[in-house]
Amino acid sequence: MDELLGYIEKITFQNPENGYTIAQLKSKNNKDFHCIVGNMPALQPGETVRCKGQWKTHLVYGQQFVVESHGVESPADVIGIKKYLSSGLIKGIGPKYAARIVEKFDCETLNIIDQHPERLYEIEGLGKKRIETITEKWSEQKSIRNVMVFLQSHGVSPAFAQKIYKTYGDQSIKKVQENPFYLAKDIHGIGFRTADAIAQKLGIPKDAPGRIDAGIEQTLSDQCDDGHVCFPVNELINLAIDALEVPKETIEARMPILIQEKRIEISEMVHEGKCDRFIWMRPLFLAEAGICKQISRLKQAGCSLRKVDIPKALEWVQSKLSIQLAENQKEAVAQSLKDKFQIITGGPGTGKSTITKAILAISENLTDRIILAAPTGRAAKRMTEITGKKARTIHSLLEYDFKVGKFKRGFDKPLECDLIIIDEASMIDTYLMYSLLKAIPSTARVIFVGDINQLPSVGPGNVLKDIIYSKAVPVTSLNEIFRQAAGSRIITNSHRINNGTFPDISNQSDSDFFFIEAETPEDVLRNILSLVSQRLPTKYGLDPFLDIQVIAPMRRGIIGIENLNTVLQASLNPNGTPLLWAGRRFLPGDKVMQTRNDHKREVYNGDIGIILSIDNVEQEVIVKIEEREVIYEFSDLDALVLAYSVSVHKYQGSECPCIVIPVHTTHFKLLHRNLLYTAVTRGKKLVILVGSKKAIFLAIKNDEVRRRYTGLQQGLSGAFSLSISHPL
Repeated sequence: MDELLGYIEKITFQNPENGYTIAQLKSKNNKDFHCIVGNMPALQPGETVRCKGQWKTHLVYGQQFVVESHGVESPADVIGIKKYLSSGLIKGIGPKYAARIVEKFDCETLNIIDQHPERLYEIEGLGKKRIETITEKWSEQKSIRNVMVFLQSHGVSPAFAQKIYKTYGDQSIKKVQENPFYLAKDIHGIGFRTADAIAQKLGIPKDAPGRIDAGIEQTLSDQCDDGHVCFPVNELINLAIDALEVPKETIEARMPILIQEKRIEISEMVHEGKCDRFIWMRPLFLAEAGICKQISRLKQAGCSLRKVDIPKALEWVQSKLSIQLAENQKEAVAQSLKDKFQIITGGPGTGKSTITKAILAISENLTDRIILAAPTGRAAKRMTEITGKKARTIHSLLEYDFKVGKFKRGFDKPLECDLIIIDEASMIDTYLMYSLLKAIPSTARVIFVGDINQLPSVGPGNVLKDIIYSKAVPVTSLNEIFRQAAGSRIITNSHRINNGTFPDISNQSDSDFFFIEAETPEDVLRNILSLVSQRLPTKYGLDPFLDIQVIAPMRRGIIGIENLNTVLQASLNPNGTPLLWAGRRFLPGDKVMQTRNDHKREVYNGDIGIILSIDNVEQEVIVKIEEREVIYEFSDLDALVLAYSVSVHKYQGSECPCIVIPVHTTHFKLLHRNLLYTAVTRGKKLVILVGSKKAIFLAIKNDEVRRRYTGLQQGLSGAFSLSISHPL
């Protein structure tokens, strides 16, 4: 077996799941770099490593050293030490300070940092704050490496090491050893299977109560991730049996205990004509029960706004805004001036925005305590542009309290308003709806505006549709497309799709809707790349980063989101030294998306921004999102993904001047009518479908909306009570 010693100049590739790494190594007695490949999960640029393995010749990449085992060593010479400190591995030390420190302490540099960090004050320019950061990160890096080694020995991705250390600190290994199932609860991205694999290696028996409890909760949580609020008990037990590999009786025996510990709820409910038992995670059960209670409270309380002469108000507002309302638009405005709680629903071009402006114009004569809000930053921004009045995101409206991990606004501190209008209400999930409703004062008038034919919320529930179908509150449905909108084929085709009719795909030069036929995935990819990088910017003057958005149904495959992002990044933003982190490749200028709510940074699931800078010394990435500069530490970059291409679900509530959509039969599992409808309605000025007519046909004919189990509709209609637990 051959041996190779040197420092890592560059990490070319690193798989976050298995630690497979391709790197360039510089050995002491060789002026050229060696390519080393192998399972080296904790490897970092600048580190000195001793590798054992074999030299092999790759047919494409030439000579490589295939590493079978390796160990990290302290750099043996000044060059290695300087490279190590210059790499950005230790936050606070970059090339400038690395040169000064090594010049001062020579080969004793690492020992000084480790054992005598107070001597760093001898270095010109190093202040107290930076030295404290260096000392802290030096210690943290050693601990993280120990966690990485421990995780690797238990088959866990080393990409999670920093997140685990951030959560548990120096107690990381002890915590995991005591109860590995905490990982599934506390660390985003680690599921039950990973925690269970550790548990198996630690010798925890399969029928251990803690394992069974965690398995039941994880199985139920998986269903929530698919949009369900509750799930049939018998179906869940069967899924849990497969996951846990224990008898049914073992699982059933733990459920009453989980109910007693207030971790789950079980209740009987009529679904599709038959009575069945359903199971909820307790927070979701309380949220659905809370929505029912809050809607009842808001409907029954008196309104703080005085009554108006509705015919006169309608006549006045049409004159004021220089518009002519259609009959169902007048009905929507009239209902909104009478009822405490009102829902207005309709597709594009049916006048939802006009109605909102009319309601707002009239109501501004009654009060100045009016709130406008939407689920996402982009939806709120669009609402502001339409109405001329500031709209906010629901999250910012409710004001998150980091000390207690909850919103500040609620029963004890309600919103200060007489009228609240919420746009894009179909995007609101069960948790957020409950948080919003309980913060609305009893005397306020509430109006929800949305399109129930779009995809439901990313989070659990089908809240807007459930409220409408329960008939618990007045609803105005808008169906007429108005003259000014009828000239847009984006609007007419979206309604054709929604009605199950094939869209008009005759490509006319003055159209805003085009179809490019491409039979193979390779052809689809080639056309999308050409459109985004060349044809659309040239013909329409569109910015490929800001004005064009590719929306795809699936993640995997040649025309899946992941490969589209890789190809588009290489075409649109090819230059610079990339940051490789958790298997992702980021460059300044990249278009990125936030993938989960982060109240601390005030960025939320689906927010899109542009990377302004990457600082390897401070280990920070600055992203511009909605005119704000948001700072991410490297360890938090798992919340960001490239966004040249995104999923339809993630882009719901957003709009872009131009939308490009691959529609191909290889996506047949996810070709649904409401998915295509939602994608098309995201385009403001131009929509281009690239793919096959057969795929479009399959999507339109597939109108089976993916079922979501919820208790809200039945709870609102009084079909059952969201208040009783039933043991098995």
